[in-house]
Amino acid sequence: MKEELKSVLEVLHLAEKLKYELRHSWLSNGRQESVAEHTWRMSLMVVLLEPYLDNEINVAHTLKMVIVHDLVEAEAGDVPAFEVNTTALKEQKRQRELKAIENLRDTLGNGLGQHVYELWHEFEDKLTYEARVANALDKLEVQIQHNQADINTWLEIEQEFVFLMGRHTEFDSCLQQLKELIEAQAVLKMEAAGINVASVKKRMIAKPTMAV
Repeated sequence: MKEELKSVLEVLHLAEKLKYELRHSWLSNGRQESVAEHTWRMSLMVVLLEPYLDNEINVAHTLKMVIVHDLVEAEAGDVPAFEVNTTALKEQKRQRELKAIENLRDTLGNGLGQHVYELWHEFEDKLTYEARVANALDKLEVQIQHNQADINTWLEIEQEFVFLMGRHTEFDSCLQQLKELIEAQAVLKMEAAGINVASVKKRMIAKPTMAV
């Protein structure tokens, strides 16, 4: 067992990078957010929203997916969605992440490594209800954090992302209603900053479909 625990410890050391790998999100106190902090609040969302979801979920399994989903960024780094705006860049990101999850699988070895590998792929493929919930929470948590940050930290494209959450939440009435609350807060924040929300929506119509 001790040899296997050495492998676990190696991955735990690698995961420490997520405490200082920064995202394009700022906290309400002006500090930039880490990947680990994003994952923590996603995990809390699973616990608090589970009773309201349309269907029953396996909470332990969903939490495992949430905790594992960004683990590859300890090796591959965090790349904001708006920077992955071409097919070539998307494929490059995908290949880096695939390599990272394969390395994690090989480091952990035996059944544990394969379990983590499968959890990551389940999240990415979004084929199960739990995976779709986890993915929706990923998008919703980002917007919650943006809503709490200074509006000056928002890029123009992040104003548009406000209105794209629905494609990730429409399968569940709880998540859809939460999306509406988060979106409404974002609209109020933009209007208070003098941003013309109608113009933001027009800008979106004039652009090719964005994937986030």
